[in-house]
Amino acid sequence: MSKSLQAIRGMNDILPEQTPLWRYFESTVARLLDNYGYKQIRMPIVEFTELFKRSIGEVTDIVEKEMYTFEDRNGDSLTLRPEGTAACVRAVLEHGITGGGQTQKLWYIGPMFRHERPQKGRYRQFHQIGCEVFNLDGPDIDAELIVLTWRLWGQLGIRDAVKLELNSLGTSESRGRYREALVEYLSAHLDKLDEDSQRRLKTNPLRVLDTKNADTQAVLVDAPKMADYLDDESRTHFEGLKARLDAAGIPYVINPKLVRGLDYYSKTVFEWVTDKLGAQGTVCAGGRYDGLVEQMGGKPTTGVGFAMGIERLILLLETLEQIPEEISRQVDVYLCAFGEAAELAGLALSEQLRDQLPGLRLQVNAGAGSFKSQFKKADKSGALYALILGDDELAQQVVSVKPLRGQGEQQSIAFDALAAHLATCIVQG
Repeated sequence: MSKSLQAIRGMNDILPEQTPLWRYFESTVARLLDNYGYKQIRMPIVEFTELFKRSIGEVTDIVEKEMYTFEDRNGDSLTLRPEGTAACVRAVLEHGITGGGQTQKLWYIGPMFRHERPQKGRYRQFHQIGCEVFNLDGPDIDAELIVLTWRLWGQLGIRDAVKLELNSLGTSESRGRYREALVEYLSAHLDKLDEDSQRRLKTNPLRVLDTKNADTQAVLVDAPKMADYLDDESRTHFEGLKARLDAAGIPYVINPKLVRGLDYYSKTVFEWVTDKLGAQGTVCAGGRYDGLVEQMGGKPTTGVGFAMGIERLILLLETLEQIPEEISRQVDVYLCAFGEAAELAGLALSEQLRDQLPGLRLQVNAGAGSFKSQFKKADKSGALYALILGDDELAQQVVSVKPLRGQGEQQSIAFDALAAHLATCIVQG
């Protein structure tokens, strides 16, 4: 027997019962970003592999082990995008929309791909919403990005479940001095480092700070601190950011081990983390990348941004039971029609109702069926009300409106009064 078809491991279907919550989350974020003056950009899913090697860094875990890379028919090396910032930078450079110092505040949404070990909250195809801001170099825009995410957590009802962690990586020069000091210190304790940290010490030593190994963490207690190597410019920038967060009343903690997993970050880095999802605690992260545009061939252009993982935030909403009641109900009214004449009248009536009540979620029974079977489908739909249309109702030019969720008695409503009646019922329901 042939093997049954199934999705690739770590690449999941989002089923109909799940999509209302996704749509609610995505529309909430989109509306918020619109209100803050951000414009949406849509980039391709596939890019030239060189883009990510140049931007993320060839010795990062993503480039070394996690990218989906292949050759196309022309022999070009292509990669499914593992993150959005590099693709967004490529787009603004290609189309010249940051030229001449133009400020751009952009956001995007879509799938990303990394060949990781699938687990709860971590997938090989995952979805992100990201923001990128170009040609603004002050701490005020760093603060705005954090403030708007704080507002989002409030709108979603999850503020109490997330914590903001901050750090500054300084400029590339100060980070280079710190890297030398860190390597010197860790090299003196090489035998106490785990195997992965020993490898990173030669390729990307700052990533050792992010280790989860208890023995290596013990070694890091007395390691040099990034704060001691910050240049004056970075220190002033970081103090300005903290002052603005204090003014906005946003709590935070300084995490000197926060380095992020991508090579292009400088100065501000931040993460929103939660302890409600087990090991996968980061739900939104970002920072400043002032040298990335120039590194990718453009003129010196400052940049800062973040990305949030949709799967993890959906999981957090479900875990905290922060799902609006209307999200679980996809139908307001279910129309049951009995007999061909009633079906024809019901079709016309339903379209009139949609004209009069554009927001009404109205499902019309399809496939005919007995009174019992239609009512069973009406109840299963989750609708608040069933509209009943048969020969008796047609003769009287009325519709029987039957509550399905205990909202009172069945009533007969005239055709021309039905829209007004439903508008009142649905609001009250």
